[in-house]
Amino acid sequence: MYQNRAIRECCVVSTPDDYRGETVKALVVLDEAARATISADDIVGWARGAMASYKAPRAVVFVDELPRTASNKINWRLLQDAEWGRTA
Repeated sequence: MYQNRAIRECCVVSTPDDYRGETVKALVVLDEAARATISADDIVGWARGAMASYKAPRAVVFVDELPRTASNKINWRLLQDAEWGRTA
C-alpha cells in the first residue's frame, strides 16, 4: 500500500463480510496534497492492479490519524478489535 504516493500511512485489518465471513479493509491516512483528489474507489482500484487479489482491500476508509502504541507503532490490535466489536 505504501507504494501509492497518495498514502502517507495505513493499517490493514480484517472486517466482517456477509458473503465471505471476513474481508480486507484498509484504514488510510492520505498525503495532504491527495486529500482533495483521491477517493476510496481510487485506492481500491489501484490496489487491485498493484497486488494479488487476496491482498487488495475491498474497503478503504480515510482517517486523519492512526492510533499508536507507547513505542509509536501503529496500534493494529486496537483497530482490529474495534472492527469486530471487541473491547481491548
